[in-house]
Amino acid sequence: MQKTKKTSLKSYNSFGVNAISTKFTIANSEQKITEFLERISFSSPIILGGGTNILFKNNIDTNIIKIEIKGITITSETSKHIDISVGAGEKWDDLVNWSIQRNYGGLENLSLIPGNVGSAPIQNIGAYGVELKDCFLRCRAVSVESGTIKIFNSNECDFSYRSSIFKKDLKNKYIISNVSFRLSKKNHKINLSYEPLKKHIINKNITEPTIKDISNSVIEIRNSKLPDPKIIGNCGSFFKNPIISLIDFKKLNETQNNVPFFNVSPDKVKVPAAWLIEKCGFKGKKEGNTGTHKAHALIIVNHGKATGKEIFNFAQKIKNAVLRKFNILLEEEVNIIEN
Repeated sequence: MQKTKKTSLKSYNSFGVNAISTKFTIANSEQKITEFLERISFSSPIILGGGTNILFKNNIDTNIIKIEIKGITITSETSKHIDISVGAGEKWDDLVNWSIQRNYGGLENLSLIPGNVGSAPIQNIGAYGVELKDCFLRCRAVSVESGTIKIFNSNECDFSYRSSIFKKDLKNKYIISNVSFRLSKKNHKINLSYEPLKKHIINKNITEPTIKDISNSVIEIRNSKLPDPKIIGNCGSFFKNPIISLIDFKKLNETQNNVPFFNVSPDKVKVPAAWLIEKCGFKGKKEGNTGTHKAHALIIVNHGKATGKEIFNFAQKIKNAVLRKFNILLEEEVNIIEN
């Protein structure tokens, strides 16, 4: 375990915000996590994974632990499926590529999602009709309060849209060290429920898509819409797509033309946050060193020297504008760190 002082967090967050930490530690094993917690007397640290879903609003005086536990291990397999155990510090897209190269199915729709494996259950990451919970088995986590190990199965994680128990009742109470998945070895279930992905496959004249075809298509779609954080700082979607009642949606549709939506349940629908933001005039808007991306209103970017506070304040302007115009309160998907 490595301890440093006055560490710039610029390279540890995809926004590229140059916040300064005075108490920064890297842990590459479960044991190192426990040792770190003992050293800080089991006080609550900031847990840092890939830094792709986090905004440091200010400089940070709180203890930060960066999780870099590596490794992908096959734990069991049958003729139909394979179970794997993955270190929390592995990059998510490296895991997806690992599975596709070996023709293991289940993660292909989640290609090119930034971040680390350990953060994936917290967020219940999802894209193009698939969520992490669809292939999740369990995760190992270290209690911040005691240093003991607990294994969480899928039900215990209480997965929901872009959320889990680790974002609700157990927020900041556990550090995930390892995640296990079950992937298919044959007869893969190809998921084309997301219409843009289905159209993309059809346009490529692919009649019997493989998991590799799905992955390639997802990558092409994402690259056409989403900016590379290595080129321009961003955390992907800044806000969640709001879920509203069917009654409220009908009221919204009375004042707006052709509101896009996705059915969630018989009485609820999901409305794209990007559409709401664009209708408020924020697509491609630049304000100081920050703004929204020219191709996607849901992505707030750092044009080079934006501070965390500057990005946060701009996001609040977007929230307030959407609330005034549509009476819909957007919820941040990005984790805001105050101090």
